[in-house]
Amino acid sequence: MAATAPAEELKTLSVNTPLDKGNGENETANGDAAEHSDDGSDADEQVPEATAPAGEGGAKKKKNKKKKPKKKKKSPTAQTEPPSIPLSQLFPNKNYPKGEEVEYKDDNLYRTTSEEKRYLDNMNADFLSDYRQAAETHRQVRQWAQKNIKPGQTLTEIANGIEDSVRRLVGHDGLTEGDAIIAGMGFPTGLNLDDVAAHYSPNAGCKKVLQQNNVMKVDIGVQINGRIVDSAFTMAFDPMYDNLLAAVKDATNTGLREAGIDVRLGELGGYIQEAMESYECEINGTTYPIKPIRNITGHNILPYSIHGTKSVPSVKSSDATKMEEGDVFAIETFGSTGNGRCVEQGEVSHYALSSDAPKVDLRLSSAKSLLNTIKKNFGTLPFCRRYLDRIGQDKYLLGLNNLVKSGIVDDYPPLVDKKGSYTAQFEHTILLRPNVKEVISRGDDY
Repeated sequence: MAATAPAEELKTLSVNTPLDKGNGENETANGDAAEHSDDGSDADEQVPEATAPAGEGGAKKKKNKKKKPKKKKKSPTAQTEPPSIPLSQLFPNKNYPKGEEVEYKDDNLYRTTSEEKRYLDNMNADFLSDYRQAAETHRQVRQWAQKNIKPGQTLTEIANGIEDSVRRLVGHDGLTEGDAIIAGMGFPTGLNLDDVAAHYSPNAGCKKVLQQNNVMKVDIGVQINGRIVDSAFTMAFDPMYDNLLAAVKDATNTGLREAGIDVRLGELGGYIQEAMESYECEINGTTYPIKPIRNITGHNILPYSIHGTKSVPSVKSSDATKMEEGDVFAIETFGSTGNGRCVEQGEVSHYALSSDAPKVDLRLSSAKSLLNTIKKNFGTLPFCRRYLDRIGQDKYLLGLNNLVKSGIVDDYPPLVDKKGSYTAQFEHTILLRPNVKEVISRGDDY
């Protein structure tokens, strides 16, 4: 989920964990009942003789009962399509796949072999397990989505397919109070077409259909115990957009390569800008330079807070803020054939509790009730109208607008570049571990 540039003030969410952590896993019992053999023909079987009662004509042999070995239930080894098997069953020992591990360089090269840094890293077992579970969920769902999203589908169909798959894989459907806070969606799935760069997700009644000539940014967030993996990709079905996508992918990979402990954010933006601006794209006979979108940034991620206190620009700046050990960053870049600057425009779908909400005496009963529902079901995680719909809320718009007007809930309108332009996005989440940088969301796809 994209952050706006510091000039527009990053909206930082509270990092308080609203609920106790849950493991989200269901244990299965093996205990098959023992079966008994009636076959008395085993030559090796010991059969003591017994005297038969009179008139029964001789001795009978008393058979020992043989037990068959218990059958162990095998864990599934492959995911279904669409994804439906919880990762807790695919990885019963919680050994989730690692992301791409990259050694630090220059002055931080020593971290790779430092016993002290390795010790610190080993203390983060729960942290890494949660992040890797979220990342593997992201990979499996998005790779299924990439194979199955086709022109002609509605945006609502696409969003629901992605989000339902995420919920199945983490084992939390989000329908009972507080369940979505334990694990599930990190934020509403962004499905942003053409000049819309970020923060659009279909509301109820949306009739938009994906077209052959669309460029769609798919932004997915998955969270386990508040550890959020934020990763995005762009889909286009016409090869004339290939250079636009290549430019943004290169810029994001450049940011990932150059990111690290002690790197200054303004300098990192310069590397990203240089990579992005080295591309141009010909669309319908017109050649466009690819511009980084200046007022949408990457960001650090805090527990239950998708937008932290640090931003990663896509252009060079004077920001001397450094990346630090233990930081989690979403490195995301946006390229455009338009102005390279977005404005807020269109119907709002994304909302989140404000981190610095004023104390307001709410007089509207529907606003009070809705606020209580939001706190119990989403905490500080972003949500959308569809999420309110699916937990049974109705006639909530008046109350929701009142909460926004009161400053208790922040709204995030779609971010849109020049009409007729095309935008693209690629994004990965990185962990700046003590002894290695891990691109936690990296996959075979991007």
